[in-house]
Formats: sequence, structure tokens, C-alpha cells
Amino acid sequence: MLRPNLFVYLRPLSKAAFSSARPIYPTRAFSNFRPNVLQTLHKRSPNFSATFFTPTRTLLTDSTPVVARPSQSEAWKKYAVTAATVAGTVVAVNVFLNRETRDSLTPAERSYLNDSFKYTGGGLALTALAARSMFRSGFAFRVMSANPWVVLGVSLVGSIGTMMGAMYTPPENTVLKHAFWLGFNACQAATLSPLWFFSPAILSRAALYTCGVVGSLSYVGATAKSDTYLYLGGPLLAGVTVVALSSLAPLALPLGMRGLAITEALSLYGGLAVFGGFVLYDTQKILLHARMAQAGQITADPIRESIGLELDMINIFIRLVQILAMQNGRKK
Repeated sequence: MLRPNLFVYLRPLSKAAFSSARPIYPTRAFSNFRPNVLQTLHKRSPNFSATFFTPTRTLLTDSTPVVARPSQSEAWKKYAVTAATVAGTVVAVNVFLNRETRDSLTPAERSYLNDSFKYTGGGLALTALAARSMFRSGFAFRVMSANPWVVLGVSLVGSIGTMMGAMYTPPENTVLKHAFWLGFNACQAATLSPLWFFSPAILSRAALYTCGVVGSLSYVGATAKSDTYLYLGGPLLAGVTVVALSSLAPLALPLGMRGLAITEALSLYGGLAVFGGFVLYDTQKILLHARMAQAGQITADPIRESIGLELDMINIFIRLVQILAMQNGRKK
């Protein structure tokens, strides 16, 4: 027996009911024409055009700058004062520390000293370029956010290992010796890369002062009487030990504000005095080794001699950067 499908019969009725109950709205045609409101207001109201279409002052062009750059005359005055300070330091050091001079350097001494300073300058240039590239790549941020003890341990192991390799590799093994020398400069660059957080003005001034101090002390050491400053080896070693301990004391000891100030002063100003003495000592040691190499007692090794001078200059530079940054902070 067939069952009629009621849904089939009810569908036409439902369609008719809903179609009759649905309201019919008139359709509205939208045109693509859009009137320019600003143009219309500009034509109708002259006050509107005078208010909104008149050029006004901007902060970028007419306002007074927050920080005024020094004029060219002021900049030259600062350069002159800096140059006079460096020249005065050279003269003062030469007067007080170099009262007894020696004869002119022999060709062997002059050549050996020049070769040592060439490697020193080349190593410092490589260190600066590598530190800058590490800073731009974000390596300095990772160093600053890492554990200070881990950074200290890794930097000491890397620096001391490559330094010993560069110093004690025979000069005949040129490739390996230069590889250790490049590794030593890379380790120094990794340690010094956070210094680029300081202002470039502070870094440039510290570099200029470092060149002046090291240049004057090297001149004194080269022209002083033979073996005058070689006796400073023992006292300087004791002094650098005190400076190192004063630098590490805030990491290990619970010091108060006065204790921190004392250790910071020992690390900064005591370090300047100690490493300035090391420049005198290393310069005369280079001349002594030049005479010994000429006599055939040792093998000439300018790379080994340059490492000591490079460490002296780096330590002096770091302390000058800290001192200049502290002075700049007090001015603010």
C-alpha cells in the first residue's frame, strides 16, 4: 500500500504562505560617483580653507633642537685641548722618568722594536674590527645576559690558551703561530665587544688617550738608560695581582658601598699605574731580547713581544673608558 508523501503536498502551500508574508523592499542602486568633501567645503567656506589648508609650523623644521651640536670652532678647540693634553703628558713623562738617556738605538734594536709594534698595532686593529662585528651581530647581548662566572671562565681559558700557544710556538712554525695569534685576538674581541655599548665619543677619546700614554711611556722606555726599568718586574707582578683581586672582589664578597668604592678605585687608578709601568718594562725587555737575539742567545720572536704590549694597551684602554664614562655620568 502506497503512502502519500504529505511533505510533497505541503511544500507548495508553505512557499505561497512565506512568499505572501515576506515584505518587498524597493531596491536601491548605488552609483560609483563619490563627491570630494574637502573640495566642496573648500569652495563653500573660506574660513575652512584658511584654517586647514594654511601651512603650519612643524616640530622637525622650526622647533629648537633638544641637543645642539657644537660649532666647528668649538670642536677645533676641543681637539686642540686634547692634543695639548697628550703632548703635555709626553713631555712630563719624559722629564720625570727619563732624566738619564742612553745612546741611539742600534739597527737591530730598532728593527726588532718596530716589528714588535707592528704586530701590536695589527693585533689591536683586528681586535677592534672583530669586536665591532660581534657587537653588530648581537654577540655582546648574549655575553651580557650570560652567567658572569661562565663568561669569566671561558674568556680566561680561551685567552690564556691561545696566548700560551702564540708565545711558546717556535717562530719557525709560522702558520700555527699566526693561527694562535689570530685566536688570541679573537678571544680579546669577544671579551671587549660589550664596550661598544658606550658612546663612540667616549671610545674615541679613550683610544686617543691610550695612544698618548703608551706612546710616551714607550718612548721613555726606549730612550732611557739600559735596564733602568727591568727591575720593575716583581713589583708590577704584585701590583697586577692586587688589581685583579680588587676587580674580582665584588663578585665574591658582600661589600658595602664604601668597600665597592675602594675596590673600584684600586681597579681603575691602580690598574692605570700598574699597566703603565708594564709598558716601560715590556719596552725595555724588547730591547734586551733584541740584543740577546743579535748575540745568538735566543730566537727573535716579535709576536711574543707584541702580546705583552697589546695586553698593556687593552687594560689601559678599558680603564680609561670606565673613567670617562664615570665623568660623563657626573656631568648629567
